[in-house]
Amino acid sequence: MVGLRMSRKARRLLKQVQRAPGKYELQEIASSIQAELDKRNLSYDEALTLGNIIQNRADQLPGDVIVYAISDRDAYRRTLELYLRDALLTKTEQLLLWEERRRLGITDIEHGRLLDQLLAQWKRQGKKVRIDNFEAPGGGASA
Repeated sequence: MVGLRMSRKARRLLKQVQRAPGKYELQEIASSIQAELDKRNLSYDEALTLGNIIQNRADQLPGDVIVYAISDRDAYRRTLELYLRDALLTKTEQLLLWEERRRLGITDIEHGRLLDQLLAQWKRQGKKVRIDNFEAPGGGASA
């Protein structure tokens, strides 16, 4: 968001995000942002910035519902879902995810929260996922 000048429409959407009382409302705003991007009323950079703000706002609200918005975290979520598709998260896949987190600026806490949310979804669907033991490069163990 450094140096990004937002259009009037983007500033209006930002105010809606800041006032949203719950994750459902944030999801509605995220859908509006996608529609405005599709109509070319917002730039991709504005949509990405707003999406990242939506994700941060969603973290402040209770519940384990995933908010889908154009954001770095959503790009990471799609990658994580791809690796979980075979119900096994290997050490190699975890290393690739670690690199992706570094590139996108996703913290280990955000990764853990997102992984827990996805695993909870899969568990509700009756699916099981096996995660190999993995130690992140340069330090502690990671899930």
